[in-house]
Amino acid sequence: MSYDQDEELDALRRRRLKQLQTQGDVVSPEGAYAASQQDEAERRAAEQKEVLRRILTPEARERLGRIRLAKPDAAAAVEQQLLGLALSGRLSRQIDDATLKAILEKVLPEKREIKITRR
Repeated sequence: MSYDQDEELDALRRRRLKQLQTQGDVVSPEGAYAASQQDEAERRAAEQKEVLRRILTPEARERLGRIRLAKPDAAAAVEQQLLGLALSGRLSRQIDDATLKAILEKVLPEKREIKITRR
C-alpha cells in the first residue's frame, strides 16, 4: 500500500466512526466503563436488597424503610452492619422488629431532652 492509500483509508475510517457515533451505535470507552460500573452497582444493590429481605422479618423491613426515609445515614449504617453479620454467617435466625429496635437504639444517637421552665 502506498502512503496515499493509507491516508485515504484513515480518512474513510474516521468518517465511518464519526457516522456511527452520531447514530449512537458506538459508545466511547469511557461511556462503556461508566455503564459497566452502573450495572455493577445495580447488581450489588439488588443482591444487598435480597439478603436484607431474607434476614429481616416483614415488620423489621418496614421499620427499616421508615428509618431510611427519616435518617438515611443511620439506615445505611444498620444495613451494612446486618449485611456484614449475614455474610459472615453470624446470624442464626431472622431479625425481628424487637431486635432491630435494639440495634437502632445502639446506632442512633440519643435524643436531646429540652426542658423549658417558666418563672
